[in-house]
Amino acid sequence: MSAGDSSVGARDSDAAVATTGRGASGWPAARLRSGGILIPFLILFAILSISKSTFLTSANLTDILDQQSATLIMAGAGTLVLISGGIDLSIGAVYSLAGVIAAQVGQHDPAGIAIAAGIGVGLLVGIVNGIVSTFLRINSLITTLAMSFVIGGVASLITGGNLISLFARPGFGDLARTDILGAKSSIWVMLLMVVVAGILLSRTAIGRYMYAVGGSMEAARLAGVRVNLIRITAFAFSGGAAALAGIIDVSRVLAAEATDQTTLAFTVLAGIVIGGTSILGGEGAVWRTVCGVLFIALVGNGFELLGLNPLYQQLALGVIMLFAVGIDVWTRQRRT
Repeated sequence: MSAGDSSVGARDSDAAVATTGRGASGWPAARLRSGGILIPFLILFAILSISKSTFLTSANLTDILDQQSATLIMAGAGTLVLISGGIDLSIGAVYSLAGVIAAQVGQHDPAGIAIAAGIGVGLLVGIVNGIVSTFLRINSLITTLAMSFVIGGVASLITGGNLISLFARPGFGDLARTDILGAKSSIWVMLLMVVVAGILLSRTAIGRYMYAVGGSMEAARLAGVRVNLIRITAFAFSGGAAALAGIIDVSRVLAAEATDQTTLAFTVLAGIVIGGTSILGGEGAVWRTVCGVLFIALVGNGFELLGLNPLYQQLALGVIMLFAVGIDVWTRQRRT
């Protein structure tokens, strides 16, 4: 292994990040970032389990996972983009467009072809996002925000403002509604995608390079990392995952329409940040993102089960997200 590969590989683990050039004083802060989401997650889980007997049931827990399957798929892939120093605000629009494309194709062709068409569109959008933000040097936030408007317009043109029904093609629902070992197939697809994203990030050279690029793009380039290719790969994975998420939800209801999914995109981003992935890049993990998304889901489920005013839910999530970003800034300051 070359010296360049060694320096890049050093970013693969949070432990390496925590100990390099910080001394003992940086260790508690790094540990807080590394596993901090587990503490509030477990506390909230315990409170809900004690407060409401209907919470800790297989029906409720599997329902939460089923409802959050699309969000978890997008958040797992979005973690790769954020770690590599980018941000993807187009995932909500890709989610909608892919569902529309899959439904349109699925009206006349087999479900497999329709699903492939939708995912292909998502991959294409992700690649375009990556190329524009890297080769044209346009900030990824602006690139993906602009792309979301373009994609939303395309989806509206395809549907003409109408609902695309798949009730005559019930086989399309097998992707999300098949019962496998007591859980919906949407949950199993989500678990597969999350595991793939986690392995890609933590166990492969591409994942190590994503950490390196997000930590210092110039240093990674000098170490021989193909920075542009790594970032395009992250965006492509994000686009494909957003498309799959949209198709799963279309499969669940057997209908699709062009809708504004801006709220969904920001919910995904909130889950990633609350999970502990740095908004500035270079730090994070897929398992922490999963905890972040599920933490948000537990907050919503808790408000519903306990009969609390849902108007306060958005307020609570906003405060939690600000706290998570504040922790990110504080821990970075502790290391300087």
